[in-house]
Amino acid sequence: MTPEFADASAGARVLHVVSPDGVEGLGAALGPEAAAWLAATGFKGDLGEVRLLPGADGSVVAAVAGFGTAKARRRQRFGLARAVAGLPAGAWRLSGLEAVADREEAALGVLLAQYRFGRYRAVKDAAGARLICPEGVDAGRLLAMARGEFLTRDLINTPAQDMGPAELEAEFFALAGRHGAAATVVRGEDLLEQGFPMVHAVGRASPRAPRIMEMRWGSEGPALTLVGKGVCFDTGGLNLKPSNGMNLMKKDMGGAATVMGLAQMIMELGLPVRLRVIVPAVENVVSGNALKPKDILTSRKGLTVEVNDTDAEGRLVLGDALAWAGEEPCDLLVSMATLTGAARVAVGPDLAPYYCDDAGVVAALEAGAVAGCDPVWRMPFHDAYESVIEPGIADLDNAPGFGFAGSITAALFLRRFADHPRYVHFDIYGHTPTEAPGRPKGGVGQGARAMLCGLPAMLGL
Repeated sequence: MTPEFADASAGARVLHVVSPDGVEGLGAALGPEAAAWLAATGFKGDLGEVRLLPGADGSVVAAVAGFGTAKARRRQRFGLARAVAGLPAGAWRLSGLEAVADREEAALGVLLAQYRFGRYRAVKDAAGARLICPEGVDAGRLLAMARGEFLTRDLINTPAQDMGPAELEAEFFALAGRHGAAATVVRGEDLLEQGFPMVHAVGRASPRAPRIMEMRWGSEGPALTLVGKGVCFDTGGLNLKPSNGMNLMKKDMGGAATVMGLAQMIMELGLPVRLRVIVPAVENVVSGNALKPKDILTSRKGLTVEVNDTDAEGRLVLGDALAWAGEEPCDLLVSMATLTGAARVAVGPDLAPYYCDDAGVVAALEAGAVAGCDPVWRMPFHDAYESVIEPGIADLDNAPGFGFAGSITAALFLRRFADHPRYVHFDIYGHTPTEAPGRPKGGVGQGARAMLCGLPAMLGL
């Protein structure tokens, strides 16, 4: 499914957008019949509220949508997408939004709301109504954002039977092929020979061989490296999850899906960067040769890791991937992973917590989050907890028994491998638990639009 705007040359009806304090004035401007209709139907201008305006022959000639109060808009992103979903099919033109930022959010929300996952059943068009791209809004940029997000959602929503390491590799190479990027992969026992022991250790129990993929695109500009966790299914290994803990584990490759979506946005927009994308892809399952509690692994970087919980496997595969990333200079290093339940306890499913110690990157990312309607929340690399991840028998502990600050200690673990002054780590959820405007229930990207919008300031583009 491809997001789209209506053709600007199409005959379009007008969607008048109005806040609660402007309803009376709009009604008067539209004429007595429209004013009477809005009053009779109790229209108040609440966010996402919509009324169809009939013509003399009973046909729909226009519509009015509520913009809500500033407080309502702070509490609900993409509220106008709900109104557009209630419009008849055809082209519609927004009227009444003065600020370009408001028009951008409305247009992006409507594009994102067009998503439907139709791999396993026929689905209806998300909405027959299509917006003409509003004036002053960069259609290409918003479409690139939406297409990247659709890729991420499709990857996360696909169950592990059809999105294992091999299938994720195929999607990775297809993405590279669409944009003229170069891609390579190391699989199976070759991981040991080429220095990815922790990727191999996590994935060796599965009959679907573990692997690590790399993509390179662009020959000029600052260097950007993206690393995404690609655990295609996580049973917990020998520290087996209960059944309810496995129900969403097809999304444990959400970090890989999100960096691939972000890479698509970057390549489609032709940003002047040297892009490198690294995705370790494994299944964490149980068999006779599965990774065991108290095993000690020697990582690509040479650091030893005591495995105190085989269900804390994401940081192991990312450790090797980040060490590899750090062997080549770059201007910005970013990792994304569905890493800890502690992050969800801290900020819930709607925010993407991130870690970064570079003030300039933080400022750019926070501004990008606002511009991309992609909320993030900064968490601390709290140095006082460094001792918690040091078990004594090895350099690092993958699952310390501290009992607190699980997302922070996981981020500190990754920082030992990243070893880069401009490093950003996202501990994302990758799933929308309930239907929301612009975000159907299921897989979702987090942090990608914030990064995209922040990159010009981060990298001096």
